[in-house]
Amino acid sequence: MYLTTEKKQEIFSTQGQARTATDTGSAESQIALFTYRINHLTEHLKVHKHDYSTRLGLLKLVGKRRRLLDYLMKKDISRYRAVLAELGLRK
Repeated sequence: MYLTTEKKQEIFSTQGQARTATDTGSAESQIALFTYRINHLTEHLKVHKHDYSTRLGLLKLVGKRRRLLDYLMKKDISRYRAVLAELGLRK
């Protein structure tokens, strides 16, 4: 399994804006988790080009992350910019 409990805890604890290591529900933590999963699926699709069901799941994840980023931008622009900088989502 590519995403173990330990890996999730590492993602949540390394998230800079997270209040505590167990803060799994904040928008920043969820965006970090979605980004990790998106990167993993992107690598999978580079090898398996005709895996259309995975492609659909990837597009749904990208949409969820986009909605969370939009919410965070409306709620607190400084947290939004911090997440973008930390995860390297914009070039």
